[in-house]
Amino acid sequence: VRSPGSQWASRSSQAGRGSRRSRTRGGGGAGMALNGGGNPFEGDPGNPFQDPAIIQHRPTSEYATLDVYNPFENSGQRAPPPYEPRPSAPAVPPAPASQPPKKASPTEPKNYGSYGTQESAAAATAELLKRQEELNRKAEELDRRERELQNAAISGGTARQNNWPPLPSFCPVKPCFYQDISVEIPMESQKTVTTMYYLWMASIVTLFFNFLASLAWFCVNSGGGSGFGLSILWALLFTPCSFLCWYRPMYKAFRSDSSFNFFVFFFIFFAQDVVYVLQCIGIPGWGFSGWIVSLSALKENTAVAVLMMLVATLFTAVAVLGVVMLKRIHSLYRRTGASFQKAQEEFAAGVFSNPTVRTAAANAATGAASSAFRTP
Repeated sequence: VRSPGSQWASRSSQAGRGSRRSRTRGGGGAGMALNGGGNPFEGDPGNPFQDPAIIQHRPTSEYATLDVYNPFENSGQRAPPPYEPRPSAPAVPPAPASQPPKKASPTEPKNYGSYGTQESAAAATAELLKRQEELNRKAEELDRRERELQNAAISGGTARQNNWPPLPSFCPVKPCFYQDISVEIPMESQKTVTTMYYLWMASIVTLFFNFLASLAWFCVNSGGGSGFGLSILWALLFTPCSFLCWYRPMYKAFRSDSSFNFFVFFFIFFAQDVVYVLQCIGIPGWGFSGWIVSLSALKENTAVAVLMMLVATLFTAVAVLGVVMLKRIHSLYRRTGASFQKAQEEFAAGVFSNPTVRTAAANAATGAASSAFRTP
């Protein structure tokens, strides 16, 4: 690569040669004679070769360029210094590839920091164990139901043996119904049916305590004899009738999704809720140890009044739970899309499919026809 000085020198020399040629061609022989055929710029104060910038960059033995250096001209002359590349910048190590954050698995406990790590891990482990136990319990329940269904299929579709009420074997009275909520009721309705069964039992227990409170009140006040007698009647009447009139229709309605049984349950259980409210109020002489009778008993005997207030509290709890469950079952029933027309259709189909009803209708029709033919 030529330096700027050498390029300027070569251009100046070419310009000098051109001027000399022009002088020679134009009759410049006198000029060459004056200079004696040497450098035409010799002695010229405007000689471009005497420029200090050009002299500074004139090639020497220590600084040689490729256009001046000849390796075959002088073997004793030193070779130009070897090319030394500029020191390169230190290599920067490549940045490690960024890895995406590891996504925690559902079963892996989350770590929210060093504070409370052990507590959070223990809570997560306890939650996993609880879920595992719940899954195991559901699996066992499904296995039991599957075995029972298989046994029912093997038995040829025969009727199941009645198991309610659970009476001892030596009792002459045998169970009248078959009831198994975990087998006959769908999974999503089992909790509702179980709650209604507990409500029925709570009402029976409350009637028994009402009988005891009425007896205690009759022992303290002889004017409570009518209430004591009615408490016995209510306990004997409501125990079987409530089971047959509203609990069994509710049970069969959830078991077979029967609109007719749902309507029977709504009608009778609404009346039962009205009776629960009357029991809670406790009108004197009606045989219910409600709030009115309990507060009036405070004037005569505190112990009896406390017992009657306990019964009134039970009546209140039963009444509230009855209203809540009636509203809840009604909402479930409306969600299924059932209607009164569907209940009528089910009732008609059930009546006409009953062999006893068909036989009675046929006998009535035969008797009417025979009497019509005999009439003159």
